[in-house]
Order: sequence, then C-alpha cells, then structure tokens
Amino acid sequence: MRIVTVLNSLAVAGAEKQALAVAERMAKRGHDVALLLLMPRLPEEWPTTLTVVHLDIRKNAASLATGFRRGRRFLRDFRPDVVHSHSFHSNLLARLLGMGVPGAMVVSTVHNVYEGGRLRMLAYRLTDRWSEGTVAVSAAAAERFVRLKAIPKRKCMVRTNGIDAEEFTPDAARRAATRAAMGADPSFVWLSAGRITPAKDFPNLLRAFQLVRKEEPNTELWIAGARADAKAVISADGAARQAFVLTGERGFQENVRRLGLRRDMPALLDAVDGFVLGSAWEGMPLVVGEAMAMEKPVVATDVGGVRELVGSAGSVVPAKDPEALAEAMKATMRRSGEERAQLGRAARERVVNQFSIDAAADWWEALYKQEIGIRDQGSEIGC
Repeated sequence: MRIVTVLNSLAVAGAEKQALAVAERMAKRGHDVALLLLMPRLPEEWPTTLTVVHLDIRKNAASLATGFRRGRRFLRDFRPDVVHSHSFHSNLLARLLGMGVPGAMVVSTVHNVYEGGRLRMLAYRLTDRWSEGTVAVSAAAAERFVRLKAIPKRKCMVRTNGIDAEEFTPDAARRAATRAAMGADPSFVWLSAGRITPAKDFPNLLRAFQLVRKEEPNTELWIAGARADAKAVISADGAARQAFVLTGERGFQENVRRLGLRRDMPALLDAVDGFVLGSAWEGMPLVVGEAMAMEKPVVATDVGGVRELVGSAGSVVPAKDPEALAEAMKATMRRSGEERAQLGRAARERVVNQFSIDAAADWWEALYKQEIGIRDQGSEIGC
C-alpha cells in the first residue's frame, strides 16, 4: 500500500507520537509511507527516517492557498491508496485535498473529546462526505462526536492508542541512575507530563499537590513536557488561568520541579514513584498508558478515555476537583510498597494485553486494506 499520514506537525506530544509510531510500523511492514505536515519545521520534533513534506502553512490566506496547492501536487505525484489524517486541521485539509486525488481513501482520526466548538463540529459534518470514516481514540470521544453530529454513527469507529511495552519496561538500574542524576532524595516523587494548555489543567494539579504536601511534606512533583519557562498561573482569588510560566500564589512552587521538554520518558518514569494526571479533558492520553507499562501507580481525572485505559489498575477521580485528586494521591502514597508494586504489575499486564502498539498497527493495516478492497469492488461494480 501507499500511505500518506497527515499531521499538523511532529511536535513532541502524544497524538503526534502515536501517529508516527503507526506510520513507521506500516513502513517496516513493506508499505510505502510518507508524512505530510501542515506547519513549518519546529525546533523540537519527533525524529523519523520517513519521507517528510512540510506545507509551511501559516496563519494567513496566501500561505494556506500555497500550502494547499503544494499538498495537492504532492498527493497527485505520490498517488496514495490511503490518506490518514489526525486532529482537526489535518482532518479538514486531508478531506479537501483528497477530493482531487483519484483513488485516495481518506481516513480521519480524532484524538480528543474536544476539538473545538460548534463551527468546527459543523466543518466536520460538512466535509464528512470526503472521508471514508472517522476513528476516535476512545469510546468517550466517539460518543461525543456522534452526539454533536460531527460524525455519523455508521462511519464512526474506535481504536485506542497503542503503547510500546518493550520501550516502556521497568529497569531497576536505570531507576537508580536516573534518581541519582536528578538528585532525588528518598521522598515520594510524582510525575506529570504535558504542554501548558487549558486541557491539561495544571492549576488543578498544583492545588491538589499542595493539599498532599500538607499531610505528606516529603513529596515532590516533577512536570515534564512543557518548556521549563512555561507556566500555569493561579491568581490570588483562586481563579485559574493559563499563561507561560509555572508559578502562582505563595507555596505553589514548593517541591515542584519543572523539567522542560524531555525525550527520556522511560527513564523519568523509572525514577518516579507514581504518575498523576489532572486534565480537564483528554482523548486517550498516551503518557498514562506509558506510566502503566512502567508499572507505576496512576492517579488521573475521569476525562476522555482515561477510565477505559486505567480500568481497575489505578485511581480515577472527577475533573476539576483538586480535593478528590489529592485524596487519591495520598491514598496511593499510603499503600505499602508491595501493594503499589502489585498495582503496577496489574497496570503493565493490562497495557500488554489490551493496548499494545503492534495490535494497534495490525488494526490500522486491516482497516486500510478493507477500505481499499471496498474501493476496488466499487470500481468493478461501476464498470
């Protein structure tokens, strides 16, 4: 098969990592795969050996028109069997580009329960005719998009994210080395990860962590994934707002370490004692599955597909409720070491059995072949 994966960028984030992992596995299986990226090259991107084409689209009409022509020309030259796009902007552009490329089957993926307001949902609805189907990364995301009539139920599928359990395998020696390098003392260390966006709701996490520290002062919170100078501000009146440096009212920085953008997540997950997610909304957060594969106890908010992923192998609490998040974190810390180890082993087993990246790649490959078969059958019938 000839496959083009369409993404906004190769930004170091979960959706991009998942899409790239599937694309690279398709290439290893002998398919001809290329990446079509809407944005210009970024300073920090996931590395890949696949062919990458940047459309260099910026926030103006002239750039959009030029990028559209460049994308249409590339697809006509490449002659893909499948155009697989990810997230709102890429999904829309891929559908429009696909109209002018004979034989190309467009498949869309939504990676979050929230990809914008009513106008974006209308755009999805109006362009659905140019997509063979839309795949959501969680049942929660699929249900919401169908309910909003952005995706017709008959064309909506669910395929959860896949985790590379081989990459995320616990290593006691690496844990000791990373803790020593990080200067971690014997305290309990929590890790969270993500860019500073309203979806990640770091103010909620910071409030919860300070409640934890009132009873468990020998605790640290490490935050990876955002620039080290990024911030989530908590104002004096208690209202949360997003900005660009992790700070806030007095005490909200104590025992919080900003790690910046990191490419050594397996080592970081080895080094910590638990993973915490305080998000306001999600699709199927890849990093939660990675933490589970690393046998870490997980505490997370009940958003998107988190409950589908975690099951009984962790603690799930309501979103925007720092008290509930703090109580779950304290309960995890107060378990015995053996109890936490048992929970971690159950979490890894769940990932290996139900959320492997190879199983995800198998599913996508089968879907591509199915859609190509339907196309070819339709052509024969038409003749």
